[in-house]
Amino acid sequence: MSETKTLRVKQIKSAIGYNKDQGATLRNLGLGKINREKVLPDNPSVRGMIFKVKHLVEVVEETD
Repeated sequence: MSETKTLRVKQIKSAIGYNKDQGATLRNLGLGKINREKVLPDNPSVRGMIFKVKHLVEVVEETD
């Protein structure tokens, strides 16, 4: 079977004090509060959003 890659994304810092679009990016990732975690598919769209808020989140790569 093919292994699907996923990313476990955890918000470690608040978006307060940063541009509004960074807070919107966190909400689009399913985050918004500190210590909230989401498991997301590893694709270029998600990677781009994570890159935009990389200073606010921590990411762990997983394989299923």
